[in-house]
Amino acid sequence: EWSDKACEAVAPGLRDRLPALASSSMPCGVLREELRKEWGLAKAPIVSAGGGDNMMAAIGTGNVSKGGVTASLGTSGTLFAFSDKAIIDPQGEVAAFCDSTDHWLPLVCTMNLTLITEHVRIMFGWSHSEMDAAVSSEKPGAGGLVFLPYLTGERTPDLPSARGVMTGLSLTNFTPSGLARASVESVLLGLGYGLERFKALGVPVKMVRLTGGGSNSPVWRQMCADIFGVPTVALDSGKGAGSGAAIQAGWCATLADGQKVCLGEICERLVTTDPSTVCEPDPKTHEVYSGLLQKSNTLRSALVPAGLLK
Repeated sequence: EWSDKACEAVAPGLRDRLPALASSSMPCGVLREELRKEWGLAKAPIVSAGGGDNMMAAIGTGNVSKGGVTASLGTSGTLFAFSDKAIIDPQGEVAAFCDSTDHWLPLVCTMNLTLITEHVRIMFGWSHSEMDAAVSSEKPGAGGLVFLPYLTGERTPDLPSARGVMTGLSLTNFTPSGLARASVESVLLGLGYGLERFKALGVPVKMVRLTGGGSNSPVWRQMCADIFGVPTVALDSGKGAGSGAAIQAGWCATLADGQKVCLGEICERLVTTDPSTVCEPDPKTHEVYSGLLQKSNTLRSALVPAGLLK
Protein backbone atom coordinates (compact mmCIF):
# COMPACT_ATOMS: atom_id res chain seq x y z
CA GLU A 1 0.00 0.00 0.00
CA TRP A 2 1.04 3.59 -0.52
CA SER A 3 1.73 5.41 2.74
CA ASP A 4 -0.67 8.35 3.02
CA LYS A 5 1.65 10.02 5.52
CA ALA A 6 4.68 9.73 3.22
CA CYS A 7 2.69 10.89 0.18
CA GLU A 8 1.45 13.99 1.99
CA ALA A 9 4.99 14.75 3.17
CA VAL A 10 6.17 14.76 -0.46
CA ALA A 11 3.30 16.81 -1.88
CA PRO A 12 -0.34 17.40 -0.90
CA GLY A 13 -2.65 15.39 -3.14
CA LEU A 14 0.16 13.14 -4.42
CA ARG A 15 -1.65 9.98 -3.28
CA ASP A 16 -4.46 10.55 -5.80
CA ARG A 17 -1.97 10.85 -8.67
CA LEU A 18 -0.09 7.62 -8.05
CA PRO A 19 -0.89 4.43 -10.00
CA ALA A 20 -2.56 1.46 -8.37
CA LEU A 21 -0.20 -1.08 -6.81
CA ALA A 22 -0.30 -4.65 -8.08
CA SER A 23 1.52 -7.94 -7.80
CA SER A 24 4.91 -8.30 -9.47
CA SER A 25 3.45 -11.20 -11.43
CA MET A 26 0.81 -9.03 -13.08
CA PRO A 27 1.38 -6.91 -16.20
CA CYS A 28 0.97 -3.15 -15.85
CA GLY A 29 -0.76 -2.84 -19.23
CA VAL A 30 0.12 -3.01 -22.91
CA LEU A 31 2.19 -0.86 -25.23
CA ARG A 32 0.36 2.24 -26.45
CA GLU A 33 -1.36 1.77 -29.79
CA GLU A 34 0.48 4.65 -31.48
CA LEU A 35 3.83 3.09 -30.56
CA ARG A 36 2.70 -0.36 -31.69
CA LYS A 37 1.93 1.08 -35.13
CA GLU A 38 5.11 3.17 -35.25
CA TRP A 39 7.25 0.12 -34.45
CA GLY A 40 5.39 -2.15 -36.85
CA LEU A 41 4.22 -4.69 -34.29
CA ALA A 42 1.27 -6.91 -35.15
CA LYS A 43 0.18 -7.10 -31.52
CA ALA A 44 0.82 -4.77 -28.60
CA PRO A 45 3.14 -6.53 -26.11
CA ILE A 46 2.39 -6.38 -22.41
CA VAL A 47 4.45 -4.19 -20.12
CA SER A 48 5.62 -6.32 -17.20
CA ALA A 49 5.84 -5.13 -13.61
CA GLY A 50 9.63 -5.04 -13.83
CA GLY A 51 11.59 -3.65 -10.89
CA GLY A 52 14.80 -1.99 -9.80
CA ASP A 53 18.28 -3.05 -10.87
CA ASN A 54 18.97 -5.07 -7.73
CA MET A 55 15.54 -6.71 -7.87
CA MET A 56 16.31 -7.81 -11.43
CA ALA A 57 19.82 -8.93 -10.44
CA ALA A 58 18.28 -11.11 -7.73
CA ILE A 59 16.19 -12.92 -10.33
CA GLY A 60 19.08 -13.03 -12.80
CA THR A 61 21.29 -14.72 -10.21
CA GLY A 62 18.61 -17.22 -9.19
CA ASN A 63 18.18 -15.55 -5.80
CA VAL A 64 14.46 -16.36 -5.51
CA SER A 65 14.27 -18.75 -2.54
CA LYS A 66 15.21 -18.80 1.13
CA GLY A 67 18.94 -18.85 1.75
CA GLY A 68 19.75 -17.07 -1.51
CA VAL A 69 22.27 -14.23 -1.22
CA THR A 70 23.88 -12.23 -4.03
CA ALA A 71 26.88 -9.88 -3.90
CA SER A 72 27.23 -7.45 -6.79
CA LEU A 73 30.81 -6.26 -7.21
CA GLY A 74 30.61 -3.13 -9.32
CA THR A 75 31.53 0.54 -8.95
CA SER A 76 29.48 0.36 -5.77
CA GLY A 77 28.79 -2.83 -3.90
CA THR A 78 25.45 -4.41 -3.05
CA LEU A 79 24.52 -7.41 -1.01
CA PHE A 80 20.94 -8.67 -1.10
CA ALA A 81 19.00 -11.73 -0.01
CA PHE A 82 15.63 -13.39 -0.51
CA SER A 83 13.21 -13.32 2.39
CA ASP A 84 9.63 -14.50 2.77
CA LYS A 85 9.01 -11.80 5.37
CA ALA A 86 9.92 -8.15 5.76
CA ILE A 87 13.34 -7.63 7.37
CA ILE A 88 13.30 -4.45 9.47
CA ASP A 89 16.70 -3.28 10.73
CA PRO A 90 16.38 -1.12 13.87
CA GLN A 91 19.77 0.41 12.99
CA GLY A 92 18.51 1.38 9.55
CA GLU A 93 21.50 -0.16 7.76
CA VAL A 94 19.71 -2.99 5.93
CA ALA A 95 17.10 -1.61 3.53
CA ALA A 96 13.69 -3.30 3.81
CA PHE A 97 12.94 -3.51 0.08
CA CYS A 98 10.32 -5.56 -1.67
CA ASP A 99 11.63 -7.74 -4.52
CA SER A 100 10.02 -8.46 -7.89
CA THR A 101 8.68 -11.90 -6.94
CA ASP A 102 6.08 -10.75 -4.36
CA HIS A 103 8.56 -11.31 -1.52
CA TRP A 104 11.24 -9.19 0.16
CA LEU A 105 14.81 -8.19 -0.62
CA PRO A 106 16.85 -7.05 2.40
CA LEU A 107 19.73 -5.09 0.91
CA VAL A 108 22.98 -3.41 1.92
CA CYS A 109 24.74 -0.96 -0.39
CA THR A 110 28.24 0.48 -0.14
CA MET A 111 29.24 3.43 -2.30
CA ASN A 112 32.90 2.47 -2.64
CA LEU A 113 33.90 -0.81 -4.27
CA THR A 114 35.68 -1.03 -7.63
CA LEU A 115 35.53 2.77 -7.56
CA ILE A 116 38.35 2.51 -5.00
CA THR A 117 40.29 -0.40 -6.41
CA GLU A 118 40.23 1.02 -9.93
CA HIS A 119 41.62 4.28 -8.57
CA VAL A 120 44.54 2.37 -7.03
CA ARG A 121 45.08 0.30 -10.18
CA ILE A 122 45.17 3.37 -12.44
CA MET A 123 47.36 5.26 -9.99
CA PHE A 124 50.09 2.62 -10.40
CA GLY A 125 49.45 2.09 -14.12
CA TRP A 126 48.62 -1.61 -13.74
CA SER A 127 46.50 -3.87 -15.92
CA HIS A 128 43.82 -5.85 -14.12
CA SER A 129 46.04 -8.94 -14.07
CA GLU A 130 48.93 -6.90 -12.64
CA MET A 131 46.62 -5.55 -9.95
CA ASP A 132 45.58 -9.10 -9.05
CA ALA A 133 49.23 -10.16 -8.94
CA ALA A 134 50.06 -7.28 -6.59
CA VAL A 135 47.17 -8.18 -4.29
CA SER A 136 48.17 -11.86 -4.30
CA SER A 137 51.77 -11.02 -3.38
CA GLU A 138 50.64 -9.74 0.03
CA LYS A 139 49.36 -11.87 2.91
CA PRO A 140 45.82 -11.43 4.25
CA GLY A 141 45.67 -8.35 6.45
CA ALA A 142 48.03 -6.29 4.26
CA GLY A 143 50.73 -6.22 6.92
CA GLY A 144 48.55 -4.42 9.45
CA LEU A 145 46.96 -1.76 7.22
CA VAL A 146 43.44 -0.76 8.22
CA PHE A 147 41.64 1.26 5.54
CA LEU A 148 38.25 2.95 5.78
CA PRO A 149 37.64 3.53 2.04
CA TYR A 150 35.03 6.28 2.29
CA LEU A 151 36.52 8.41 -0.46
CA THR A 152 33.10 9.52 -1.69
CA GLY A 153 31.27 9.27 1.61
CA GLU A 154 29.44 6.08 2.52
CA ARG A 155 25.92 4.70 2.58
CA THR A 156 26.50 1.66 4.81
CA PRO A 157 27.37 2.67 7.44
CA ASP A 158 25.46 5.93 7.00
CA LEU A 159 28.30 8.47 6.64
CA PRO A 160 27.48 10.61 3.57
CA SER A 161 30.12 13.27 4.32
CA ALA A 162 32.92 10.93 5.41
CA ARG A 163 36.36 10.71 3.86
CA GLY A 164 38.86 7.87 3.83
CA VAL A 165 41.29 6.98 6.59
CA MET A 166 44.24 4.57 6.61
CA THR A 167 46.13 3.54 9.72
CA GLY A 168 48.79 0.99 10.62
CA LEU A 169 51.28 2.30 8.03
CA SER A 170 54.91 1.18 8.29
CA LEU A 171 57.93 1.11 6.01
CA THR A 172 57.20 -2.51 5.15
CA ASN A 173 53.51 -2.19 4.23
CA PHE A 174 53.48 1.31 2.71
CA THR A 175 54.09 -0.13 -0.76
CA PRO A 176 52.12 -0.36 -3.99
CA SER A 177 51.19 -3.99 -3.32
CA GLY A 178 50.34 -3.23 0.30
CA LEU A 179 48.00 -0.44 -0.73
CA ALA A 180 46.48 -2.68 -3.41
CA ARG A 181 45.77 -5.46 -0.93
CA ALA A 182 44.37 -3.06 1.65
CA SER A 183 42.07 -1.41 -0.91
CA VAL A 184 40.50 -4.70 -2.04
CA GLU A 185 40.21 -6.03 1.50
CA SER A 186 38.61 -2.83 2.77
CA VAL A 187 35.85 -2.64 0.16
CA LEU A 188 34.99 -6.32 0.51
CA LEU A 189 34.98 -5.98 4.29
CA GLY A 190 32.31 -3.32 3.78
CA LEU A 191 30.08 -6.03 2.29
CA GLY A 192 31.25 -8.39 5.04
CA TYR A 193 29.90 -5.87 7.54
CA GLY A 194 26.57 -5.99 5.73
CA LEU A 195 26.53 -9.79 5.76
CA GLU A 196 26.99 -9.75 9.54
CA ARG A 197 23.97 -7.46 9.77
CA PHE A 198 21.99 -9.96 7.68
CA LYS A 199 22.89 -12.77 10.08
CA ALA A 200 22.03 -10.66 13.12
CA LEU A 201 18.57 -10.05 11.65
CA GLY A 202 17.99 -13.77 11.07
CA VAL A 203 18.67 -13.90 7.32
CA PRO A 204 20.13 -17.35 6.50
CA VAL A 205 23.38 -17.31 4.51
CA LYS A 206 24.45 -20.63 2.96
CA MET A 207 26.35 -19.47 -0.13
CA VAL A 208 26.90 -16.15 -1.87
CA ARG A 209 26.51 -15.83 -5.64
CA LEU A 210 28.79 -13.22 -7.15
CA THR A 211 28.01 -10.94 -10.07
CA GLY A 212 29.48 -7.73 -11.48
CA GLY A 213 32.96 -6.94 -12.77
CA GLY A 214 34.80 -7.95 -9.61
CA SER A 215 33.43 -11.50 -9.88
CA ASN A 216 35.64 -12.07 -12.95
CA SER A 217 38.75 -12.13 -10.73
CA PRO A 218 39.74 -15.45 -9.08
CA VAL A 219 41.58 -13.42 -6.43
CA TRP A 220 38.46 -11.44 -5.57
CA ARG A 221 36.28 -14.55 -5.51
CA GLN A 222 38.52 -16.26 -2.96
CA MET A 223 38.78 -13.13 -0.84
CA CYS A 224 34.97 -12.90 -0.81
CA ALA A 225 34.72 -16.47 0.47
CA ASP A 226 37.37 -15.83 3.13
CA ILE A 227 35.73 -12.59 4.30
CA PHE A 228 32.12 -13.82 4.15
CA GLY A 229 32.96 -17.17 5.76
CA VAL A 230 30.74 -19.10 3.33
CA PRO A 231 31.34 -20.56 -0.14
CA THR A 232 31.04 -18.23 -3.13
CA VAL A 233 30.35 -18.95 -6.80
CA ALA A 234 30.13 -16.84 -9.95
CA LEU A 235 27.59 -17.16 -12.73
CA ASP A 236 28.12 -18.43 -16.25
CA SER A 237 26.90 -15.03 -17.39
CA GLY A 238 27.89 -11.74 -15.78
CA LYS A 239 24.68 -10.04 -16.96
CA GLY A 240 22.68 -10.66 -13.79
CA ALA A 241 20.32 -7.67 -13.95
CA GLY A 242 19.73 -7.90 -17.71
CA SER A 243 19.01 -11.62 -17.52
CA GLY A 244 16.71 -11.06 -14.56
CA ALA A 245 14.69 -8.45 -16.44
CA ALA A 246 14.18 -10.86 -19.35
CA ILE A 247 13.18 -13.69 -17.01
CA GLN A 248 10.78 -11.46 -15.05
CA ALA A 249 9.13 -10.28 -18.28
CA GLY A 250 8.80 -13.84 -19.58
CA TRP A 251 7.32 -15.02 -16.28
CA CYS A 252 4.81 -12.18 -16.31
CA ALA A 253 3.84 -12.80 -19.95
CA THR A 254 3.39 -16.54 -19.39
CA LEU A 255 1.10 -15.97 -16.42
CA ALA A 256 -0.86 -13.39 -18.43
CA ASP A 257 -1.46 -16.10 -21.06
CA GLY A 258 -3.11 -18.22 -18.37
CA GLN A 259 -0.26 -20.71 -17.99
CA LYS A 260 0.84 -21.69 -14.50
CA VAL A 261 4.59 -21.40 -14.11
CA CYS A 262 6.93 -21.16 -11.11
CA LEU A 263 9.58 -18.44 -11.25
CA GLY A 264 11.97 -20.66 -9.31
CA GLU A 265 11.71 -23.36 -11.98
CA ILE A 266 12.45 -20.81 -14.71
CA CYS A 267 15.53 -19.56 -12.85
CA GLU A 268 16.70 -23.11 -12.22
CA ARG A 269 16.58 -23.73 -15.96
CA LEU A 270 18.03 -20.44 -17.19
CA VAL A 271 20.39 -19.28 -14.43
CA THR A 272 23.52 -21.39 -14.15
CA THR A 273 26.63 -21.03 -12.07
CA ASP A 274 30.18 -21.88 -13.14
CA PRO A 275 31.38 -24.82 -10.99
CA SER A 276 35.01 -23.90 -11.70
CA THR A 277 34.53 -20.63 -9.78
CA VAL A 278 33.41 -22.17 -6.47
CA CYS A 279 35.59 -20.93 -3.60
CA GLU A 280 35.56 -22.40 -0.11
CA PRO A 281 36.53 -20.14 2.80
CA ASP A 282 39.84 -20.82 4.53
CA PRO A 283 39.11 -20.89 8.32
CA LYS A 284 42.42 -19.28 9.31
CA THR A 285 42.09 -16.49 6.76
CA HIS A 286 38.48 -15.92 7.78
CA GLU A 287 39.70 -15.48 11.34
CA VAL A 288 42.19 -12.85 10.17
CA TYR A 289 39.45 -10.98 8.34
CA SER A 290 37.04 -11.21 11.28
CA GLY A 291 39.70 -9.48 13.37
CA LEU A 292 40.30 -6.87 10.66
CA LEU A 293 36.57 -6.16 10.43
CA GLN A 294 36.47 -5.63 14.18
CA LYS A 295 39.45 -3.25 13.95
CA SER A 296 37.70 -1.32 11.18
CA ASN A 297 34.54 -1.03 13.26
CA THR A 298 36.52 0.11 16.31
CA LEU A 299 38.41 2.71 14.27
CA ARG A 300 35.20 4.09 12.78
CA SER A 301 33.49 4.16 16.18
CA ALA A 302 36.36 6.19 17.60
CA LEU A 303 36.61 8.67 14.72
CA VAL A 304 32.96 9.46 14.04
CA PRO A 305 32.12 11.04 17.46
CA ALA A 306 35.33 13.07 17.27
CA GLY A 307 34.32 14.45 13.87
CA LEU A 308 37.51 13.11 12.29
CA LEU A 309 35.91 11.29 9.35
CA LYS A 310 34.54 14.49 7.76
